[in-house]
Amino acid sequence: MAPSSQDEFKNIRNMRFRRWGIRLWKVSLYGLISFVMFLILLSFDNLPSFSDLEDPTNNLASPIYANKGELIGSYFIENRIPIEYKDLPKHLIDALVSTEDSRFYIHSGIDPEALMRVFTKTIIMGEKSSGGGSTITQQLAKLLYSDRDFSGMTKTQKLVGLITRKFKEMITAVKLEKRYTKNEILSLYLNHFNFINGAYGIKAASEIYFGKSPKDLKVEESATLVGMLQNPSLFNPLRRPEKVRQRRNAVLKKMEKAGKLTHEEFLKYSARTIDLSNFSLKNPSDGIAPYFRMELRKEVLRILDRPECRKSDGKTYNIYKDGLKIYTTLDTAIQNCSEAAVADHMKSLQK
Repeated sequence: MAPSSQDEFKNIRNMRFRRWGIRLWKVSLYGLISFVMFLILLSFDNLPSFSDLEDPTNNLASPIYANKGELIGSYFIENRIPIEYKDLPKHLIDALVSTEDSRFYIHSGIDPEALMRVFTKTIIMGEKSSGGGSTITQQLAKLLYSDRDFSGMTKTQKLVGLITRKFKEMITAVKLEKRYTKNEILSLYLNHFNFINGAYGIKAASEIYFGKSPKDLKVEESATLVGMLQNPSLFNPLRRPEKVRQRRNAVLKKMEKAGKLTHEEFLKYSARTIDLSNFSLKNPSDGIAPYFRMELRKEVLRILDRPECRKSDGKTYNIYKDGLKIYTTLDTAIQNCSEAAVADHMKSLQK
């Protein structure tokens, strides 16, 4: 029995579907292979090694301590003194994770779900408010190792450069996850972020904006600092207090959504004003005994220049960048009394 025209049409259609299916599988396979090869090539292109990840370079301040352990000043280019995870309040961590990376504890540096959301909602549907796809670990990789200088490039070169750097940050993020614990990654990120106004790292930011150490931050103060992570220049508390308050409340809302705050707590904290009455810029001359510290600097440099006091590679330590801890015999009680006596005596001399 001869096949009908309808059967011939079905056979032709099925053959076309099969051919298109085979082509689609080939394209997908070749695309996957090309993507893997691209990542492999990137992994050899000026990415930080595991030894680099173990010792990320940064300008760290060198704190100076008195005889009973009191901090009396520091030498620095960037006022950055790193602190450990245990010295960070829980509500600060809750604010950070709830706002920047809600799936932080379950991904390995790259969040496929967030990337898919960016692709579908941001790229395809054009929803700019759908959020980014970078994890906290990727943001740390960007802070530590990513070069994003696109000056002098065309639009096409900038696009290619941005995509390449994004993939490099992903590879570095995976390496960071292998080298550090989740808690270490959180503390590294907060320690390395520049909160502007001379506030390098979370410790300096807490002291400069609120006049206290991180462990003493209030919930709304932690939310304010976390809100600055999106864009510290835009959310600068000194210049745009109302915009910063709105951003802080958005962070508090994220915390409520994540179950870290009750609705009553959200209403309480979001109603508070941003108190910057303790704001104070820091500079190397701050603190007691400024002349003592000037002479101390000369003595420390002489000590560090000794062969036995140098780094393993023979280079000399830098008191402004290498985060040394300097302990002295200065007695702060006696020093304060001495400075007060000099100030009183100067009044009579001025007359």
